[in-house]
Order: sequence, then structure tokens, then C-alpha cells
Amino acid sequence: MALTSTRPLYKQRTESLPNTLTSVMFGNGQINPEDNPNYLVYKKMERIVEMMQDEGTGVPVRTVKSFMSKVPSVFTGADLITWIMKNIDVDDQVEAVHVATLMASHGYFFPIDDHYLIVKNDNTYYRFQTPCFWPSRCGEPENTDYAVYLCKRTMQNKQRLELADYEAENLARLQKMFSRKWEFIYMQAEAQAKVDKKRDKLERKVLDSQERAFWDVHRPVPGCVNTTEVDIKKACRMNRHSKMTRPNYAVPGGRLSPSISEADLCNPCDNIRHDISLLRKKLEKRRVKISKVSESYLAYYEQYAEYDAFITAPDPSNPWISDSIDFWEQEKTLNPRDIPQRRVKRWAFNIEELLLDPAGKDQFSKFLDKEFSGENLKFWMACKELKGLPIREVHRKVHEIFTEFLAPGAHNPVNVDGTITELVRNRMEVNPTRYVFDEAQDHIFKLMKSDSYSRYLRSDQYKEFLSGTRKKSRKRLEIRKVAV
Repeated sequence: MALTSTRPLYKQRTESLPNTLTSVMFGNGQINPEDNPNYLVYKKMERIVEMMQDEGTGVPVRTVKSFMSKVPSVFTGADLITWIMKNIDVDDQVEAVHVATLMASHGYFFPIDDHYLIVKNDNTYYRFQTPCFWPSRCGEPENTDYAVYLCKRTMQNKQRLELADYEAENLARLQKMFSRKWEFIYMQAEAQAKVDKKRDKLERKVLDSQERAFWDVHRPVPGCVNTTEVDIKKACRMNRHSKMTRPNYAVPGGRLSPSISEADLCNPCDNIRHDISLLRKKLEKRRVKISKVSESYLAYYEQYAEYDAFITAPDPSNPWISDSIDFWEQEKTLNPRDIPQRRVKRWAFNIEELLLDPAGKDQFSKFLDKEFSGENLKFWMACKELKGLPIREVHRKVHEIFTEFLAPGAHNPVNVDGTITELVRNRMEVNPTRYVFDEAQDHIFKLMKSDSYSRYLRSDQYKEFLSGTRKKSRKRLEIRKVAV
């Protein structure tokens, strides 16, 4: 075999490409390549490929002549690795092979006789991909385009164009999927096959290999990674609007903006409602900085570290690593004399912690009775109990709660506005379910959280209870020291 230098045939004009692939690359309209989230990565690799294709200092591209045929515009893997180690800051041969394989997996060059897009440091022949097929310049192809390509391959009676096993399976699957319009797909493939026959032999050979490599990137061999798939986080960022579009409204007597359509002029109210809904969605969307989230997690850890038996040694001993259950008994006791100080301190974290502790709920109930608002907690607890009752008891319990707290002349009336009361009454007439008091329960809970709970933490009752538990804790500690 002889090697002769030749002008690469991979620099073909887009007019010579198949119509299907031209539509894949450019679509029905203009494509902005910067919309691709991997655009910057592609541009870095493409700068290296452009250096490789330089006629003076790039990778030597040749036409290999044999006795019966020619292999146009190829280079060996050894030449490619040598060029990478010489021109890119890569000293290790293994790293150079890895870099070349990554670029090949994105379709910038490919082995001429293999579907696996990998690079070997030997005399295997490779060919550069035409720039029209680079990832930054073409979109994600449709299955119909792939069906046309596979169908065209079956029409060309050449050994190098025979379908691989996985391609034959894909063709059968696509034929079943597009059974209704398969005749149209077949006609497209037939037209492209006729156009290919009119091309020069060497040009057709190069273009066939480049087209095959394009589909090896976008429809890879089973077991290979599809490098064109977009990470879900990048896709979310890509679909996020960078700027809020400002609506344009027509001004009577003035010159209309060309961006305003006739539909906007006919239905200005609908457009305003649409803009309002978009603004509301943006307000509801949470945008929390990572630093703020980290601070919240650290604050939560510092607050609850004392209550984790594996982080802070409890008193008495940790029941998870000892046979003593005194710790659990102390946590569930209702006797004010035996309640530990750290348990009372936890009530000040939030109202949920206070109501989860039976002793805390009892102390809070006594405080509300002194404030003449004990019915609020009773109503909230009754609604909570209602949601756990069997279905056969729900109807009776609903009427009991309504009669005691919401009905005119109720024994323990709660402070709920008339709108919520009317809503509850209407629901009871239609279908008294266990969720009939949800709005009233939420209203009372917010009332206790914003008013009664803060006053309870500032009250002498809570402070005296907390100081009493401190004295008991000190006495227990002194007794243990004496015993030791």
C-alpha cells in the first residue's frame, strides 16, 4: 500500500449533504448554537480540531492506495497521539489517548471501519468529521431522520453499508413505530440513494462514512455512552428565561411597536392576565442561595445537637448502646418533677416542638386558660383528633366540634371570621368530611403561633418552670458526683 498526500475531502459544502441531514443540522429555521448548554465545551474541542486540520502544522492526512482501491482522507491513530503530545500540554501517552477518545466520542473524528468511537495508538485509520456535523452546529435528530438513513442503507448494495445487528433491530422497531407513514420515509430514502449514486466515488465513500459516524454519535452502539444527552440540571438552566420580557401595549394615537401583533391589540386584557400569572409563578418559585442553605443546616445542627444521643452523651446513658431505658422513660414522663431541663428548652424552638411534647402541651393549655383563650388549643386538638378517627365516627364528631366551637351560642366559641364559618357550614350541609375544618384549624394555629406562643415564652410561668428544672438537674448531677 502507498501513501500519498491529498487535499482532504471532508471539507465538503453543505449543499452536497443529504436533505434529511441538512434539515437535522439547520432545522426549519435558524438555530442559535449558544442555546446548547455544552456550547463552551464544544468550542474548546473545536479549536483543537481546527489546529489538527491545519495543512502545515496539523495531523498529516493522506489517501492510502492499495492494489484495487483507495482510502481517501485518513490519518492513523499513532499520528494523532503524537500530534496531541507535541502540540497540547500532555506528557503521558495514556492521557493523550484518553483526550483523543473523548473527542472521538463527540464525533470530531472517527474510525473508518468501526462503530465504536474510540482511539487506539496504532495504525488504525481515522477520518475527520465535516464541520457541518459537529455537535455545536447541529441539533438533536428525529427518529424519522434515522429511519430514512437506515432505509437508504438497505438500498445500497455494498458490503461496507450493511446494517449491523443493532441497526437492523432499530430499523424493525422504527418501521413498526412509523407504519402509517413508512411509504413516505421509503420515498425519501429512495430519492437520497439516487442522489448519492451521481456523486464521485471517493466523495461518496467519505460522505457515507461521515454520515455513519454522525449516527454513531446520536444513536450509539448498545453499551456506549450517548454524549449528546443533556444533563437534567443543564436542561433546566437552558429553559430558564434569562430576562423577564416586558409587555408592550398599544397607545392610542401613537405609533405602534412592530412587536405588537393584531391579537395583542384585540385582547389586551388576556395578555395582561397572562403576564400577571407569569409574574405570580416567578414569585412562588424559590431561589435560595447555597450559602443560605448551608447556614440553615448548620444552625439546625447546632440547635439539635444536644438532643442527639450519638453526638452529645445524654444523662442518663444512651439507651441505644446500653441496656438502660431510663432516658426514654424520662423523655415521656408527665410528672413536672422529673422533666429534664433540655426537654423544657426544646419547647422554645417552635410551637410544633411545644405541642409535640405532652408535658409542653399541658403547660401551654394552662397558660391559655389564664389568658381566657384555652378554647383555641382545644379546637385545634379536636380537629387533629378528627382526622385520625374511623370513618363511621366522623359525622358525629364533626357536628360535636361545630356545636361546641363554631355554632351560634357555642359553649367555647373560637375567634374565626364569618367567611370561614360560612364556608364550614356550607361544607357540612353538602358532605361533612374529616377535612371540613381545615381552614378554621389553620387560622387558629396561626393565631396561637403569632400571639399566644410568643407571650407564653415571655411569661413567668415558662421561666419559673425552666429555672425549676435547672435546679433539679444540678441536684441530680451533684448526687451522681457524690455517688461516684
